[in-house]
Amino acid sequence: MAVWGYVAIDKGGKEIKGSKDADNKDLLLRDLKNQGLIVLELKEQNALTRDIDLDIGGKPTSRDMAVFCRQFASITRAGVTIIETLNMLADSTENKKMQKALYAVRADVEKGESFADSLSGHPRVFPELLVQMARAGEASGSLDTAMERMAIQFEKSAKTQALVKKAMIYPIVVALIAVVVVIVMLVFVIPRYMDMFEQLGTELPAITLAVVGLSNFIKNNWYILVPAVAGIVFALKAYGKTSSGRHLFGKLQMKIPAVKNLVVKSASAQMARTLSTLLTAGVPLIEAVDIVSDTMTNIWFKEALKEAVEQVMIGVPLSQPVQTCGLFPPMVYHMMRIGEEAGSTEEMLNKLADYYEEEVEMAVQSLMAAMEPMIIIVLAGIVGILIAAVMAPMVTMYSALDNL
Repeated sequence: MAVWGYVAIDKGGKEIKGSKDADNKDLLLRDLKNQGLIVLELKEQNALTRDIDLDIGGKPTSRDMAVFCRQFASITRAGVTIIETLNMLADSTENKKMQKALYAVRADVEKGESFADSLSGHPRVFPELLVQMARAGEASGSLDTAMERMAIQFEKSAKTQALVKKAMIYPIVVALIAVVVVIVMLVFVIPRYMDMFEQLGTELPAITLAVVGLSNFIKNNWYILVPAVAGIVFALKAYGKTSSGRHLFGKLQMKIPAVKNLVVKSASAQMARTLSTLLTAGVPLIEAVDIVSDTMTNIWFKEALKEAVEQVMIGVPLSQPVQTCGLFPPMVYHMMRIGEEAGSTEEMLNKLADYYEEEVEMAVQSLMAAMEPMIIIVLAGIVGILIAAVMAPMVTMYSALDNL
């Protein structure tokens, strides 16, 4: 997703500048026009021309957004004005980036702008999903209800994200510890044993020579290896942000057996929950599906839903393109088709979301249960090789002494 810098004129005739993430220029132009802006200039930004963000604090998490939405709904339901509510929430928010955005939103609302339009001016803090829900809530006179629904949405999203991260953290931490232990063994421990055996004149076995060779290579070339590894990691991250990289890594996620199940079920839960939330708030189906597509993390699911938007625009039921894309499980499009025929799409999507959120939790537990023995086997193999490299010369030396 590229970053675009733009110059535009707002509804009050004031020239404004800003930057926004978007997949392509046409989508961004449509989004800016929907906000009532007249675009004068639009250019893709690179690392040198991109706006520098000196804000302290990272982007608000799903849990931060859930707390904000729930507090907003509770305070406004008590009869407090939106301006005062925003002021109270900004004062109590710990995330500096979100706090700054809330003060700016409050200032825009004081000038007469709608709450949704004020939120849309800060796309790096408030997602499009929240903006559309706020717009629907304002139009129907039930902003507090819309924000409460968004609180539930963000809470569910935070729970799913936490489960996925939990599954990834364990193997990553173990792998890092294993790498550190192996490097310490190769650089500090193994060479001392080898010096001792060489002084005794013991002929070293092949496995020991191989480990010693690897140890010497790391010791003599560490200043090349460290930047090389860092360069590879940086290159992979940069490539992962390109279109071809996102397609490649997205395809790999759906090809690896241990990960595919989790990726598909997570995408199904996210799609169903988000779409149900938008439709319940009264957002039109075409617009809702378009918003849902932007929330998908895997580009294959994102593009499948973008194509579904075009199909829905010509009168095709949503369940049909969801089925033909071949990415979602059969239960997803079967339940959607039943909902379309019965006129209860939102209810069916809610049930789908509940089901697949439970499935995600089970998939995480299954993935961790499968990975634990695999990690133990790999670590045992590495440790076994190092022990064999140390013990083999000792066995050879003892055998030579026995033959004397």
